[in-house]
Amino acid sequence: LMSKPSMGLAARPSRSSTLRVRAEAVPENVKDAREWIGNWREGQAAAAAAKANRPSYAPGFDLPDHLDGSMVGDFGFDPLNLGKDPRKLMWYRQAELIHARTAMIGVFGILYKDLLSGLGIGGPAADVPWFEAGKVAVEYDGFPSFGALLGAQIFLTGWVEMRRYQDMLTPGSANEDPVFSGNKLVNSEVGYPGIDPLGFSKGDMATLKLKEIKNGRLAMLAFAGFAAQAYVTGKGPLENLGDHLASPLTTTVWNNNHVGYFF
Repeated sequence: LMSKPSMGLAARPSRSSTLRVRAEAVPENVKDAREWIGNWREGQAAAAAAKANRPSYAPGFDLPDHLDGSMVGDFGFDPLNLGKDPRKLMWYRQAELIHARTAMIGVFGILYKDLLSGLGIGGPAADVPWFEAGKVAVEYDGFPSFGALLGAQIFLTGWVEMRRYQDMLTPGSANEDPVFSGNKLVNSEVGYPGIDPLGFSKGDMATLKLKEIKNGRLAMLAFAGFAAQAYVTGKGPLENLGDHLASPLTTTVWNNNHVGYFF
C-alpha cells in the first residue's frame, strides 16, 4: 500500500534552497555595492594595520594622513602640517636632501680641521676657527674679494638650482650634461643618485637612501649645535668636547653665562 500525502499540507522547501533563491534574487547593483563595501573595509583594515606597524617618531600618537610612509625616512614627523600640499611636500623633500648633504660635508670639514689642529698638523690654516675661516680668507692678501665670491656663488648656485628645479618639474630632463653630452644619469628619480664617483648606488639603493637621510638629519642638528657652541664659547666642537671630558660636572650647558638669558 502506498501512503498518500495528507490533504492541505504542502512540502516545505529546505533552508539551503531558500537561501539560494534569496541570493539569486539580489539585484546586480546591490551585489556590486556589497562587494565594494567589503573591499573598502578590507582596504581600511589593511591601511590601519600598516599605519600601526610603520616606524613612528612618536609611537602611540596618530601620524598625519599626508605622510603615508612612501618616502624614504618618513617617520610621520610634520607637527606643523607643512607637507599637506603634495607639490610642496616634493619641494620640501628635495630641500631637506640638499641641506642634509651640505650639512654632512660641512660637519666633516669642521671636525677634520679641528682634528688636524689638535694633532698639531695642518699648518696655520688648521688653527683658524671654522667660524672665522671666511673672514680670515677675505683678509688674506691675494684671496678674491667678498663681492667676487658672492657673485660666483650666485651664478654657480643659481645654475645648479635652475637645473634641479627643471628636473623636479620634468623628472629625468636634467639627467644629461648640457655641455658634455656623454655624461648622463640612467636614474630618473629626482635627487638620486647624486654624486657617486665610487659607484655605491649600484648596490642596495633603498638602504643607502635611508642611511643618507638619517645621517643628513643628524648632520644638520650637529651643525646647529656647532653654531650654538661657537656663539657661546668661541671654540670649535672638539675643543668644547675636550673641555667637557676634562671636567664633566662643571663644563656643561648649564654652567655658561648665556643660559640665564633663557631661564
